[in-house]
Amino acid sequence: MFKQGNLFKTLPNARNHEVFEDLIKHPFVRIERIVSRGQTSPETGWYDQEESEWVVVLQGNAELTFENGESVSLEAGDHLNIPAHTRHKVSWTDPERETVWLAVFYPSGEIE
Repeated sequence: MFKQGNLFKTLPNARNHEVFEDLIKHPFVRIERIVSRGQTSPETGWYDQEESEWVVVLQGNAELTFENGESVSLEAGDHLNIPAHTRHKVSWTDPERETVWLAVFYPSGEIE
């Protein structure tokens, strides 16, 4: 009935690749934990998602770069809403320790 967990216990090893884990998956919302350690998006291409994404860095540091050239640095506690089809990529994550993200994906549209 209940699904309990801890976002920081038993962190997966992200030294070789970023780890994505769905925590909640529903037709209207998906919540994902991402663990990075020095990984970035591929040099070519952009994330261009059908749904909007609200992301928060819970631990560590990261930087996102957008197709328009703007970059946003994120540290623990920082969050950002990325509207659907806003082309972006992860341009940096801390190589010395895990960066733990929480990403919430939801249908595009106006939010308050």
